[in-house]
Amino acid sequence: MKKLLNFDDMKNLSNHQDGADQVTSEVFRASRRDFLKMGGLISGSFMLGVSFWGCDKKGNKTVSFAPNVYLSIDNLGEVTLVAHRSEMGQGIRTSLPLIVADELGADWSKVKIVQAEGNEAKYGNQNTDGSFSVRMFYKPMREAGATAKLLLMQVAAKKWDVTVDKCDTANNHVILTGTDKKLEFGELVEEASALPVPTVSAVMLKERSGFNMIGKPTPIVDLKDITTGKAVFGADVVLDGMKIAVIKRSPVVGGAVKSVNDKKALAVPGVHKVITIKGAGIPATLSKPLAGVAVIADNTWAAIKARDLLEVEWELGPNADYDSEKQIQQLTKEVAKNGRVRRKRGNFAAAKAGAKKVIEHTYIAPHLAHATLEPPAALAQVKDGKCEVWACTQNPQGAIKAVADALGFAEDKVKMNVTLIGGGFGRKSKPDFVVEAAVLAKESGMPVKVQWTREDDIHHDYFHSLSVQRVVATIDKDNKLSGWNHHIAYPSISATEDPSVLQPADGELGLGATDFPYDVPAIQIETHDARAQIRVGWLRSVRNIPQVFAIGTMLDEIAEARGMDPVANALELLGADRNITFSQETGKEAYPNYGEDIAVYPWETARMKAVINRVAKEAGWGKKLPARSGFGFAAHKSFLTYVACIIQVSIDENNNVTIPEVHYAVDCGVAVNTDRVKSQFEGGAQFSTSLALKSAITVKNGQVEQNNFDGYQIIRMSESPQNIHVHIIDSDAKPTGVGEPPVPPFTPALCNAIYAAIGKRIYTLPIDLTK
Repeated sequence: MKKLLNFDDMKNLSNHQDGADQVTSEVFRASRRDFLKMGGLISGSFMLGVSFWGCDKKGNKTVSFAPNVYLSIDNLGEVTLVAHRSEMGQGIRTSLPLIVADELGADWSKVKIVQAEGNEAKYGNQNTDGSFSVRMFYKPMREAGATAKLLLMQVAAKKWDVTVDKCDTANNHVILTGTDKKLEFGELVEEASALPVPTVSAVMLKERSGFNMIGKPTPIVDLKDITTGKAVFGADVVLDGMKIAVIKRSPVVGGAVKSVNDKKALAVPGVHKVITIKGAGIPATLSKPLAGVAVIADNTWAAIKARDLLEVEWELGPNADYDSEKQIQQLTKEVAKNGRVRRKRGNFAAAKAGAKKVIEHTYIAPHLAHATLEPPAALAQVKDGKCEVWACTQNPQGAIKAVADALGFAEDKVKMNVTLIGGGFGRKSKPDFVVEAAVLAKESGMPVKVQWTREDDIHHDYFHSLSVQRVVATIDKDNKLSGWNHHIAYPSISATEDPSVLQPADGELGLGATDFPYDVPAIQIETHDARAQIRVGWLRSVRNIPQVFAIGTMLDEIAEARGMDPVANALELLGADRNITFSQETGKEAYPNYGEDIAVYPWETARMKAVINRVAKEAGWGKKLPARSGFGFAAHKSFLTYVACIIQVSIDENNNVTIPEVHYAVDCGVAVNTDRVKSQFEGGAQFSTSLALKSAITVKNGQVEQNNFDGYQIIRMSESPQNIHVHIIDSDAKPTGVGEPPVPPFTPALCNAIYAAIGKRIYTLPIDLTK
């Protein structure tokens, strides 16, 4: 099976954004055939489609996205837009249609959003991961709206006997500027549908001053349904004759079922079948289920009770002796040695030999689980040689491919209906739970919904793997930071597909480590072997989490050693305003830049300085705080977005941590929907508070020790940050990601605030002030 998108794959998706050498789009007249293949999702006499593909600087096609995103206007003026990305709270079902609607001049109250099924032929790459949806489709979506606008204005201009440049659109009308004349869209669509579609080059996009919605707050279109309980998530789908399945999975990754006694389970009222799932074995892969035994019953309660009565003997395999604490101890010894050099500038050995002061610390972070509010759930029905699935998936194409492979079907025999997602964070881009439902539906001959429990979710995640890092910093006789040596060890995501992989991938290192931006004469980044013995996947902001924890807290300690304010230290270390490429020090192909051409999306120190200065001003950095209170600062660029964070903490005599204030300054280019930008950062602060203060997965004898939220803890309401302020930099730059950038600088800022409050440095996560 083709691998699901990861950060190495993203290198191949460069050249897919705004600009002449990036995404090329074509707006086309949708045919009757197109209308039929939409399956009734969209209707109207006026229907346009948009196709996209990646091009090099000479205009040659490179990466093919080819999503046909449809826009329709009916004769009543209702505008219907197809949302082809997965919605998991980030607001993409709102933000992408909003871009089209703004350029079109639509009345947002008359815009209807329908969710696309998973279908690569119709919509291209629908993988909703990596914070790239808006940056990928911003300009093409604008062009789609502007094309429809031009067609409608051409009709109106003819009716009024004026040139098109005398017309504009607003609130679902074409208006004749300087007059009170206007025509509703619905009056124009029939004639507009007969006109030739103009080329994209002939279309004029709005000036920024003309935006009515882009750059302003717009509530998500699903808000009412979510708050009133009408929204349909993966666990909510119901089909006539549907049965529920829960699965007893191998407690150790790579294990297999040796024998099953299902007599007691089958005796539970409502239980229909017990089916063994072979599972992936080793490698675990990013797409196949674990070995297990499924109980299929009329309801969830019967299925769970019967599962408890299963007597399963396991062949646990080579990972049965895995102990996460022992691996941390082993990696702590490993990073003390010389490693494989992945980035080199200057001579670190000489910097160390000539240093006036050397600071050295080892930073430890645990395995983490996604712990999404909605555990995985998928419903499948296999009938007449076809499979139809309803699932909370971030990656419909990956799920279709995985299901087709598991069933032995052609991909066009699998239909994927995408539901709302109750939290993703990268977990639901892996389709193992979808495959489980499809396999059981085929084996049983019944529609089957596989429902994971919270315990299943905690035990059998694709975990964010533990990390051990050693950082050595040198300060010379002139009180300058002269050297930076960063040693890194963690099981790689790539090892889930290939267990022989022992080193971090370039894409993982490019999330905070090899893209260390500071102007230091000697930089040496080294990596060390680490073996994966559980399923490893990506989690919100991925390797930025542990790497920026180490970097951000060390920079604070460097500032103290130099006798400098931490904010002033960061500004000085960034050096002159410049664009950084990293290519000479990492190798041209080694820094993937989140899948974008670094010539188009450079690392700009001036933009980072701007967010640092803004957050310091907004937070009141430097003001006097009460005893056992402190400010902490950190800044980082991730997913092409510049973020600076200042956190205020208060710590009582029992070492309980309270977070009265969090301030973010954000430069994400054009902020398409400021409501969602702020909500993503507010949620990111909550998410990060859990990771920093509460969350850890430990493994002993190959088995996860935590069972539910009593063991794998997340913050409660009373523990969450009390006030979160998000300050958005006004920018004309291309839009960039906002789902993941809130996370990386939060933990180091929190650790630095704790030090400012009580003088305790943090080197191990989660934070424990009793040690």
